[in-house]
Amino acid sequence: MVNLVHLPNGQTITVSPVFGGLFFKANDLNIHHAVFPPGWTIVLQSEDNEDDHVLTTDNDEALPKKHHIHRYRTPTLRNDALFISSISNPSTSDFKPASSPSRQIAMMLWATLWCYRKADYGGKPYPNPHSTTEASLKLPEIARPKGEWRVRIKREGIFKGRHLLPKLERMGLISSEDSYVGNDACDRTGEGWTEMFVSQRSFWQLDARIFLFTLAPSLNTPSPFPSRPSSPNREGNGSPRADIHVELGPHGLWSPATPGPFTSSSHLPTYYPPPPPQYVMTNHVRHPIRPKPPRQGETFYTRYIPSFGQYLSFRVASQSPKSPKHNGPVGSTTPTFLPPHSAVSVGSQFSTLGSMSIQSCDLDLLHTWMNNPRVSAAWGASGPIETQERMLNTALNNKNSFPVIGCWDGKPFGYFEIYWVKEDQLGRYIQDVSDWDRGFHVLVGEEEFRGKERVKVWLSALVHYCWLADQRTQRVFLEPRVDNEKYEW
Repeated sequence: MVNLVHLPNGQTITVSPVFGGLFFKANDLNIHHAVFPPGWTIVLQSEDNEDDHVLTTDNDEALPKKHHIHRYRTPTLRNDALFISSISNPSTSDFKPASSPSRQIAMMLWATLWCYRKADYGGKPYPNPHSTTEASLKLPEIARPKGEWRVRIKREGIFKGRHLLPKLERMGLISSEDSYVGNDACDRTGEGWTEMFVSQRSFWQLDARIFLFTLAPSLNTPSPFPSRPSSPNREGNGSPRADIHVELGPHGLWSPATPGPFTSSSHLPTYYPPPPPQYVMTNHVRHPIRPKPPRQGETFYTRYIPSFGQYLSFRVASQSPKSPKHNGPVGSTTPTFLPPHSAVSVGSQFSTLGSMSIQSCDLDLLHTWMNNPRVSAAWGASGPIETQERMLNTALNNKNSFPVIGCWDGKPFGYFEIYWVKEDQLGRYIQDVSDWDRGFHVLVGEEEFRGKERVKVWLSALVHYCWLADQRTQRVFLEPRVDNEKYEW
């Protein structure tokens, strides 16, 4: 069975079963047919608990317990293990080699875990979270303790190198409970690196920008820019090279002219950690200096939603009289089944109406939405367009929040405001409010995108963004009106 996996940066991977594992074909790197298309192969196994296979001698003496490895069939809570067995890189005549092989392997492992954790491959169900222990054996399943979903990373195949697993651990991608130095001075036995794992809890708090990047294409054409600086002319202008826009190849999700969460003209990861805190006072409240939000019209979060076959994204609201153009990927009607070695690139290469600037500008959208009786009853911002213009201007100049437009496949569907709780009015009514607590206000303006199934998706996505924006955030608040009984916007 062949499956298509959509990564957050718009790239797609075709996953197909091969002998002994799964092959992940990087569609964006497979620009022509090849016997060994670019990608990597993983070995995914399930191991029974040791207690499930207790062997004894004739004298009823227990023998040493062993792991029993089986073919992977469905996700388990703690018994799955994987490793990358081989890598097939694209031709150097098509793409330049990755500047950091360790970063490239980390990207492959992250993409593998993205597929595994979403349980998309083959429609596999999520594992039963309840653990069976000796103390809970007689309890009903719902009363048993919940375990943490983990997958082991085995020190085999590509991961057998001495330095690779330590690098992946420092990146935060893998973890170990064996937090000791060990007795092996030469570290040849891999002591302390055999029980590495990735938990679901930590994986979803890792920003994809830490790991995802693209390979730079190999260009044999001469540069359009002169090699020497030019002399200024009488008009005071230098070289006209700044006006030349050259498309250097695929950019993944975002083009250099339209900043987004994965924009990188250098084809490198785009994550930057939050700075050390500095404190100021606002209305007699001491709080950290907040980082500047993204720019107007800039998309800062995107994710493909398989259940709807669409990309969900959030961008900053804009005062521009034109609707910000959506340059990110959109869901397509392309068949999701492809031959294992097909050279067809799918997903982000097919444009739909969502990629065209045919929508109203953000101010017109707000004017329409706020004058909807359903929305007006909660927000109280109906009236002439000047009312929404003042509202948007105030939101764009607020130091502790910023206005957001949510989009499905680039089509706006709702308005949101993401804020820091401590200096917000809500912070006065919360005990022990943290410096990094966040909250948001919400509304869905387009009727076609209403419904609890979509609410669950974009609501969890907003919370997910808050976790990713700053890992010091521990709580996210939502404050619906007291008379909002349906909790459906």
